Amino acid sequence: MTDDSMALVDLLQKAGDGDFLRSVAETVLQMLMEADVEGQIGAGRHERSAERLTHRNGYRDRALDTRLGTLNLRIPKLRQGSYFPPFLEARKTSEKALVAVIQEAWIGGVSTRRVDELAQAMGLSGISKSTVSKLCRDIDERVQAFLGRPLTGDWPYLWLD
Repeated sequence: MTDDSMALVDLLQKAGDGDFLRSVAETVLQMLMEADVEGQIGAGRHERSAERLTHRNGYRDRALDTRLGTLNLRIPKLRQGSYFPPFLEARKTSEKALVAVIQEAWIGGVSTRRVDELAQAMGLSGISKSTVSKLCRDIDERVQAFLGRPLTGDWPYLWLD
């Protein structure tokens, strides 16, 4: 990660908008887990399918400590077998990839290719293009809401001519 990327994270956290980055990171990770579990089960949530291998059985809470703060994740449980997100094992690489995608989305829009690379960096393979597009839409909506929020309070600035 470059110094500029680190400076952006620090700046947003100091400005009180670390909650924005944290909430986007939580949402992206949650959506990636849901997509991974759907692939492992063979069916979507509440979907009836002949290919279904097992059923969901609630969630377990897991806190993930990152530079963005503590992310509260809900890891899906299965009735038969178990599920553990692969990105929780290789945390450092996946965290860098996640922060890079969120920062890139904040600066210049969301790329489906980058989100797909993010999923692969986290050890999730075989995610459908529609799932990647859904992730991109969600990230883009959150970024647009963040950029369009009202600015309150005093913001000192220096005008150079």
